[in-house]
Amino acid sequence: MNLGRLKIGLILLLSLSGFAISVQLALGKKKDKHPTANPQMDEQKQAVHALNRLTFGPRPGDVDHVLAIGVDKWIDQQLHPEKINDDALDARLSPFRTLRMDTREIVQNFPSEQMIKAVADGKQSLPSDPLKRAVYQAQLERYQDKEDRKQQTAVAGADKVADDERTRRQQERAAADEKIEELLDLPTDQRMKAVLEMSPEDRRALTGALQGDKRDEFMEGMNPRQRETVEALDHPQQVVNNELVEGKLLRAICSNRQLQEVMTDFWFNHFNVFIGKGADRYLLTSYERDVIRPRALGKFEDLLVATAQSPAMLFYLDNWLSVGPNSDVANGIPKQANNQSRRRIRNKAQTSQSKGKRNGLNENYGRELMELHTLGVNGGYTQQDVTEVARVFTGWTLKQPKQGGGFTFEERTHEPGDKIVLGHRIKPKGEKEGFEVLHILARNPATAKFICTKLAMRFVSDQPPQPLVDRMAQTFLKKDGNIREVLKTMLDSPEFWAPNAYRAKVKTPLEFVVSAVRASGAEVTDAMPIARQLQNMGMQLYGMQPPTGYSMKADAWVNSSALLGRMNFALALTSGKVKGVQVNQFTEQKDPQQALAVLENSLLAGDVSKQTHDVISARLQDSKISHRKLDDPARPPNTSLIAGLLLGSPEFQRR
Repeated sequence: MNLGRLKIGLILLLSLSGFAISVQLALGKKKDKHPTANPQMDEQKQAVHALNRLTFGPRPGDVDHVLAIGVDKWIDQQLHPEKINDDALDARLSPFRTLRMDTREIVQNFPSEQMIKAVADGKQSLPSDPLKRAVYQAQLERYQDKEDRKQQTAVAGADKVADDERTRRQQERAAADEKIEELLDLPTDQRMKAVLEMSPEDRRALTGALQGDKRDEFMEGMNPRQRETVEALDHPQQVVNNELVEGKLLRAICSNRQLQEVMTDFWFNHFNVFIGKGADRYLLTSYERDVIRPRALGKFEDLLVATAQSPAMLFYLDNWLSVGPNSDVANGIPKQANNQSRRRIRNKAQTSQSKGKRNGLNENYGRELMELHTLGVNGGYTQQDVTEVARVFTGWTLKQPKQGGGFTFEERTHEPGDKIVLGHRIKPKGEKEGFEVLHILARNPATAKFICTKLAMRFVSDQPPQPLVDRMAQTFLKKDGNIREVLKTMLDSPEFWAPNAYRAKVKTPLEFVVSAVRASGAEVTDAMPIARQLQNMGMQLYGMQPPTGYSMKADAWVNSSALLGRMNFALALTSGKVKGVQVNQFTEQKDPQQALAVLENSLLAGDVSKQTHDVISARLQDSKISHRKLDDPARPPNTSLIAGLLLGSPEFQRR
């Protein structure tokens, strides 16, 4: 973003008396007011409101489409995504092969450092497939180089090794740059063949030198697997993570099953897992695809069970490491021991535990299950309940998670005996104890209230009206946690359609960025620059480390710095400065004021305040900005700039 454009964003923000203040004032006026007797929205506003709340934002033509078929029919379609054709999205996602792989396939194709170490130690052989083999060889060379540097550092010192390494890298980069120019003259298939014939050292130097436009040019014409291989030569795990991120963004931008994608995002955030924790770099693809998305509109208990057994969740909250203090493993009881031997060993172990022996019980999942996943922080449970739930879920573990292994129940690490959870006696029955506890939690009135409050917060208001939450919770309990039925109750409510709910929710960075791309009608060829913009805005996809997930409330995102970042993104987007995103001309109007009117209707359905309209209109004649007129009568109006200012306006920031 150049300085002139930055000044424009600042001036607009200042002209609106500070967006952060204006949003807070606007929300303050509506706070705690949910009149149900007021006249409802007209049909046009109902269509816009439904699109703003149930999708990631309307695309050009969406409002007309909803009006043509009727708001109720459109909502019913969105509540049944299996009936909506999404072939175009499937075709768009087809190059990302990892999105269709199971976890074991992902690990085998894009090896972790643990797997490379196994190859280096002779515990695993190199794959025979030439493309896979090239990736393994590149990582093996990197691993061995790292080990060599450790030994050299011990002998020659860190400074000497660092200087030598810097010189070597410079020489390798110069040679790699020359090699790239040679390879670019070859046809695509011959180029890939030449890469495979290179030594692992030369391949590593080559891929390290492939950056930005040069990388794109080098991979032009390659099939998806060849492209993945070139990227994996440098960093195989990053290929997996990038495809996951691109898949999420493209689904949000392009999918016709918008409510399903909104709900998938909601539930992933609710059952948050951090991508940066070890094996979860590989496990999240299956977690979102196989656990969250298929159940996003189903029964809450099914979703709860699926997340509890998910390798991603078991690894993230460490339950796979939890060992019952009186289990066979904790007490050192051999698998073949008879009952008499078990009692003798267990009694001896209990004596040791009373003297401070560590028992290995991990309470992370038990605590988050009740506090964040079901009952809520004020849900009526105690610390003793947390401990008892943790005991119930001992034995719920994984087989070789870093190699893509799945869920298993290990009886020998499971805590024996009765447990008391929320006043319920859980009798000993191994793995089934966990299902019983999940069933109790899923049907608890506190869970119904907590989940319905969060849903109402996402779709209605930062401070949802209690009568609405109560009705949703009643449906939740009556319909066995059927999420679709709960949403129907919400969507049939006067609170959802109240006039003061219209454009009253401040967008999160993800909602803002995706809605801006959708509103502009842009074609996305590379979603990673968009992902980097989100990271700059403080909302890295899959990057929330605490299990709380990202906030849905305005106060987490409304501040001057964040909002200036949004304005700058909007201006960059509409002016074609976001790489990988192509925006077509917005309007062919010759008159600046007419162009403004057209864009206000197309981007904001005409929902522009007089203040915003007057500020932008005045800028069309202001020669003080950037030392020139924005729209000289002698040339066509700068519609990209007008569109960017509208997408950065307070009205577009709210949904």
